[in-house]
Amino acid sequence: MEAQQVIEKILSEAKDQAQQVNAEGQKKRSAQHAELDQELDSYKKETDALAQKAAADKKAHLLAAARMEISKQFLAEKRRLLHEVFEQARRSVEGLADSEYVHFWTALILKAVQTGKEEVIVDKNETRLDQEFIKQVNRQLGPGYQGNLRLADEKEDIGGGFVLRNDKIKNNLSLKVLLEQARSKLEIDLAKDLFS
Repeated sequence: MEAQQVIEKILSEAKDQAQQVNAEGQKKRSAQHAELDQELDSYKKETDALAQKAAADKKAHLLAAARMEISKQFLAEKRRLLHEVFEQARRSVEGLADSEYVHFWTALILKAVQTGKEEVIVDKNETRLDQEFIKQVNRQLGPGYQGNLRLADEKEDIGGGFVLRNDKIKNNLSLKVLLEQARSKLEIDLAKDLFS
């Protein structure tokens, strides 16, 4: 074999080997690209799922916050209306005709008296629950209670109604306290509405 033929054969074999190495390199590169594409696709799906979950969580949080805010506003409006109702109730009681006013407080004092010896403290501006009122109540209490209620010399700022005092024990039946008790009961119901 001539030298030129040997060189050509070596070059041909080298060329074939180079093409083979190049083809294998291309195959490996394609496999790596496919693997990277698959990993990227997997990461993208995982990222999309996390983003959707985060968005759903954020939406749920915003909806819950909005519901709570609406409930608070609703409760505030109920409280405002409740305040108006109780203000109107207070004005209604204060605005009763004298006979109705005395009858109203007489019914309450007859239920509240325990011994018949209590002292009755009235509001500093009270003019209708006077000594005559005490006499009428004592007559209605009768002998079983001894009918010995007495009007206290001092008056207090209780906003209408009275306080029964027996030694150091006081039973506050002022208009302010009666309305506050009724209001507290209704506010408990309002709070239940808010958190139900």
